[in-house]
Amino acid sequence: MEKQNSSYTVFTLSGLNESKNNKYIYFSFTLLGYLFIICVNSTLIVIIALEKTLHEPMYFFLCNLSVNALYGTSGFFPKLLFDFLSDTHVISYSGCLLQIFVIYTFSACELTNLTAMAYDRYVAICRPLEYHAIMTPLMTGNLILFAWIFPFCSACIGILLTVRLPICGSHIDKLYCDNWSVVKLSCVKTTANSVYGYVLIGTFFAHFFFILFSYMKILRTCHTSTIAMSKCMQTCLPHLLMVINYCVAVLFDIMYGRYSSSDMPQVLHNLLSVEFLIVPPVFNPVIYGLNLQKIWNKVTRMCSRNKVIHT
Repeated sequence: MEKQNSSYTVFTLSGLNESKNNKYIYFSFTLLGYLFIICVNSTLIVIIALEKTLHEPMYFFLCNLSVNALYGTSGFFPKLLFDFLSDTHVISYSGCLLQIFVIYTFSACELTNLTAMAYDRYVAICRPLEYHAIMTPLMTGNLILFAWIFPFCSACIGILLTVRLPICGSHIDKLYCDNWSVVKLSCVKTTANSVYGYVLIGTFFAHFFFILFSYMKILRTCHTSTIAMSKCMQTCLPHLLMVINYCVAVLFDIMYGRYSSSDMPQVLHNLLSVEFLIVPPVFNPVIYGLNLQKIWNKVTRMCSRNKVIHT
């Protein structure tokens, strides 16, 4: 193994060690899953971009989620697919840092965008007369900008804290590189990295409680009216499902990274570590596509138009 200044320049990923016998089956299913993610998210982006009636803040945030899904999965699936077909599962130090950056910015952007969507729903339902005055195109653009800037800045700080550490190991017990796995290979104390990790976990819970508070206010506003509650559920239920989906996936990843046991089966290890990379990109566009009437109507019109052309 190559070394330079007591730091390994190549890491080995051991997450696929038990899948060598069925690697072509796993490759096929993974490729189909990745193509499905690309298809559904790209479709949603195109529909929102082309349909002028969908040019509203909520749909722009949804479009941003799909863009983020394509961005984040591009940092995971191509490398995983290559590893399925390779006998050696290695990644360079610089490639590892790049993968960490992409995956972490994806994860944080998912959270900040869900928070912006919760604020948009709060204003729309609790302050409807002021909605257009508050959620202006400038405000919407600033929220989308914040949804990307905050993740990029927080990921850069995490990467800089990791880069300064001398690495004395090369084994990562995962399908991909993650920051905590690299930090654990350090030859020196990692107090600053640990503290910053807990700060990010605290930020996660702060966003989550803001979303929870927003929906408590929304439910309090709507509970007196059956019509208002019905309309609230139509637009807010998909978002709540997305939030729950994301939070559960991230909590599994945190539990895996901090408290995983060597006695845990490798298959379960893999499922816990990749859930937040697979579940949100798959279910977010599906949940919204099935629950929001405007998007569903646009999809059915496009399908009907294609059917007429082919007949």
